Amino acid sequence: MNRTIINIIRFVALVLFQVLIVNHIRLGGYVHPYVYVLFVMLLPINMPKWQLLFCGFGIGLAVDLFSGTLGLHAGATTLMAFCRPGIIKFVSGRQKFESIQEPNLSQLGLVWFIRYSVCMVLVHHFALFVLESFSFRLMGQVLLRILLSAPVTIFLIIMILYLFNSSKKRE
Repeated sequence: MNRTIINIIRFVALVLFQVLIVNHIRLGGYVHPYVYVLFVMLLPINMPKWQLLFCGFGIGLAVDLFSGTLGLHAGATTLMAFCRPGIIKFVSGRQKFESIQEPNLSQLGLVWFIRYSVCMVLVHHFALFVLESFSFRLMGQVLLRILLSAPVTIFLIIMILYLFNSSKKRE
């Protein structure tokens, strides 16, 4: 199937999953998982930066429209998309990606993908929660929300990847 069609399906599925299911998960007042960031994480490695920023802004805006958050997610995912090339270089070191189209669990391994996920999710959550609180007085709560939400988000992302990766191997 064409990569563009796959990304459109992934976009719609992750936005719907986020706004219809994950947004309603309340684990105390501090844990807020955001699995829609997986869309930006799985975009092709060689995608032009302007398209990467546009896709990050687009999925953030879609979540904002359904959540009523007035641009918070759009800002956080745009920053995450901006930082993505640097994070890939940081996590990969000297590893080259000639044969790899997109960063995924099956080709790059669990350890690489967890390091990548941790960096991407921390950038997103930091931007989102700082923009949401918009105060230095609440920095303790912001850090607590980041430290509690990031592991849950990463766990859900890995579970989603294993769920859909294992179904492809069965066919």
